[in-house]
Amino acid sequence: MVKKTLKIPLHVGIIMDGNGRWAKKRLLPRVMGHREGVKTVKRIVEHAANMGIKYLSLFAFSTENWFRPEEEVSTLMGLLDEYLDSEMRNIVEKGISLRVSGDISKLREATKTKLMDIIEASKNNRRMVLNLALNYGGRDELLKAASDLARDFASGKIAESELGLLFKNYLYNPDVPDIDLLIRTSGEIRISNFMLWRLAYSELYFTKVLWPDFSEKDFDEAIEDYNRRIRRFGKTDEQILNQ
Repeated sequence: MVKKTLKIPLHVGIIMDGNGRWAKKRLLPRVMGHREGVKTVKRIVEHAANMGIKYLSLFAFSTENWFRPEEEVSTLMGLLDEYLDSEMRNIVEKGISLRVSGDISKLREATKTKLMDIIEASKNNRRMVLNLALNYGGRDELLKAASDLARDFASGKIAESELGLLFKNYLYNPDVPDIDLLIRTSGEIRISNFMLWRLAYSELYFTKVLWPDFSEKDFDEAIEDYNRRIRRFGKTDEQILNQ
């Protein structure tokens, strides 16, 4: 359990990595690793909400994941459906608001309907925002935002002086703040095209724990590590300490 005196980040992002390796270590099919990973999602979402985190972004399926074997992609889509079916009531009743970042047009129609139903049913919840990155790529998000911004500038909807100020409004879920802490499991040390705009000043935390094994205690350790960081945002240590 995190000490009450610790500062809780407003927005935590997680790259949930290691499901396949978890299964391989146990001589199990990859699908079993993904199923265990879904169980971890449920536990960590609840734990983060209880801790007081207001925004939790999970990298669930990237634009590059479509290049995986067709059977695995189908399994992942099926697990997403199962998660939405089993968690819709919990999400709504526990005060969590569901959001999606990414191009969901490529998802199954039934999946899109479930997502939109939960988003609508939970839109007024304020306990925590659960932001699922689905068919998401950071570069794609920036290119889409730049294209939409350029279109509105060309049509005269916005002035040249507003371009920098309004860029964020063209991202997915523009009201979601920058990520304070990014956690990546499985020992990989990279950000893999995740939330590039919102990671500009994030603290990065990498753990060798595979996602299915990632526990509430592991999450707490990431928060404790975050509290040992000095977030300067371009300032000196002296300026930060004198604030």
